[in-house]
Amino acid sequence: MSAASKAMYKPLSLATSVLGGIAAGAVFQQVWKRVAHEGEAPDPHDLTRSSKEVLISAALQGAIFAVVKAAVDRMGAKGYRALAHENPV
Repeated sequence: MSAASKAMYKPLSLATSVLGGIAAGAVFQQVWKRVAHEGEAPDPHDLTRSSKEVLISAALQGAIFAVVKAAVDRMGAKGYRALAHENPV
């Protein structure tokens, strides 16, 4: 990857990462509403919630974030390749 390509890809990668994080948060909120029938996930500092519930929520959030991040990064890399005709690595 040339220096010019790196300079073009870095801002694109940063922007897609931010959008991916926002999308992952929205997806998690919707999944949590349907799974737990609650509006918000438990706060780890809320001692009225069980540890099991807090840890399950955190694991689910982490899994969703990882999948969404990988999907967004992958789409960004494919989009860059389509535009620049070279791989972004």
